[in-house]
Amino acid sequence: MRTIIQIATAFVLLVAQFVNTAIAQQDGSPPRGIIQQYGRNNASSLQSLIADPSNVSLLRNYSSVTDQLLQAPPTSDWLVWRRTYDNKGFSPLDSINRQTVSNLDLAWRQAVTPGNNMPTPLVHDGIMFLYSAGDVVLAMDATNGELLWRYRHDGGAVTSHKFGISLHEDKVLVPTSDLHMVALDARSGSVLWDHAIDTNDNTGYALRSAPLTAGGQVIQGVAASRVPGGGFIIAVDLETGEETWRFNTLARPGEPGGNTWNNIPLKQRQGGSVWNTGGYDPDLDLVFFGVSPTYNTGPLLYPLGIEGVSNDALYTNATLALRPTTGELVWYYQHMANDQFDLDWIFERSIVELEIDGETRKVIVTAGKPGLFDAVDAATGQYLFSVDPGIQNIVVGIDPVTGTKFINPDVIPDAEIIRTVCPLYQGGRNWQASSINNESKMLFVPMFEVCMDTLLNGEGTLLSSGLWMDAVPIPGSDGNFGRLQAIDLERRELAWQHRQEIPPISATLATAGGLVFLGFLDHSFKAFDQQTGEILWQTELDAIPSSFPISYGVDGKQYIAVVAGQLNLHTGIWLGLMNRFTGYTDTNPGEAALWVFALD
Repeated sequence: MRTIIQIATAFVLLVAQFVNTAIAQQDGSPPRGIIQQYGRNNASSLQSLIADPSNVSLLRNYSSVTDQLLQAPPTSDWLVWRRTYDNKGFSPLDSINRQTVSNLDLAWRQAVTPGNNMPTPLVHDGIMFLYSAGDVVLAMDATNGELLWRYRHDGGAVTSHKFGISLHEDKVLVPTSDLHMVALDARSGSVLWDHAIDTNDNTGYALRSAPLTAGGQVIQGVAASRVPGGGFIIAVDLETGEETWRFNTLARPGEPGGNTWNNIPLKQRQGGSVWNTGGYDPDLDLVFFGVSPTYNTGPLLYPLGIEGVSNDALYTNATLALRPTTGELVWYYQHMANDQFDLDWIFERSIVELEIDGETRKVIVTAGKPGLFDAVDAATGQYLFSVDPGIQNIVVGIDPVTGTKFINPDVIPDAEIIRTVCPLYQGGRNWQASSINNESKMLFVPMFEVCMDTLLNGEGTLLSSGLWMDAVPIPGSDGNFGRLQAIDLERRELAWQHRQEIPPISATLATAGGLVFLGFLDHSFKAFDQQTGEILWQTELDAIPSSFPISYGVDGKQYIAVVAGQLNLHTGIWLGLMNRFTGYTDTNPGEAALWVFALD
């Protein structure tokens, strides 16, 4: 039987087809605007193109993205990763709605650099900023894709996929593959400052998430899957480009939480990656980040039985609440201790106001790979409630006061018995972010119905415990591997679900028009009715839309934008799984491009 590790190699071969593909305009004609001076450019020879704002009215009229603007953005803008600091992924625009969406049509399409990525476009004052594959940043006219300026960071590192960039004042903040944070002038694309993150000569770190700006800092999580000492969160001063603080996500020996690692030395404490963008609440003055588990699970399999020592492995699978100006840890909540299955609780921390016992409270809502959603108080970290969409079989009970999860004894790794664990370690949900309607408090999350057979036989290559893991359909599967699940957060219960054979592959986008947009592995891009789950519109792209769709407006016109054709590990694994389970093959992968839709 093929392991999921073998399936992942299919991704590497697939991406190789795209790495040296040339950039081209979709109709073959020379791109418009500033790029006309340079003609068509090969992806391996791209150079930065600096704009002169005095010659381009859009750039000249660009207004600063102030803290006040970030906290209360114009309805037409998409200023941060999930549009707002509370990570809801919700657009208040409503001209594209249940009644009009059938008239949605392609407005423009622009080829972008091919490669490994899952980007989020940002839009302000009619300018779209896009982190494209290969450490390339584009500034474009958001009405037609005309290039305004381009920046290419040539750090010599193998480029890695990223969620995107961030805006603050007159800066575009760019995390790079060689571990730099670069500030660009939003009006020209020129470099304002360039900060190299100090890694103490260790290798294996990566920047994956979009930066978060708060408290005068640009705050970036750092992934460190197998690096001794683990990952960290770093803050860089927005004005000077110098490091302000650093928070280590794995508790150190002798420090609070340091006794939760079965007494293993620091160099054996690995993981604790931070590869998802945090949330921010200005009223509480707190930023919220999630932390991944460790791959060095072997030393944590069994507790030592020593008083005061545990194998919980803080701060893995936890929500951290930090002061943005100092990095002070205000509170933490560990969603799942001692994760032996790589089921990260790393994803978006959405901040929602909900009525809890007759009182309106700010709540952090988040789910890990098991697809199980936890809600904790944003001010204190107090556990409030959970909602289980029913994919996982790991947690069989939850303490209603503390939220402590009781693990199913039938899934604990065993050396003699093959045990079916749900979900697969790729997750019942993954980086494809959920979205939340501000008014209805409905959450919409892409999900995956697949499990894994496990055996503790020493042949596994992902976890140090030697756990062998092989993907299998959910027991009794009806052949539907993909799900869009609606959850009523106010009632704390599941609402409708849409299930189909082909899995979703993008984040969801919810709008005030009553729609949820979602991309799928088969190139389809669909709009669902938020109330019923009915498909109201769909189109077929020529590539896989594995990214974060957004909605924005310019001059009163609403647009929907999504990047397709920039692949990533999750996409490659799912192509392998669908071929194995159903025979599905992507015979026409298409070029990397940004697709933008508007009402006809």
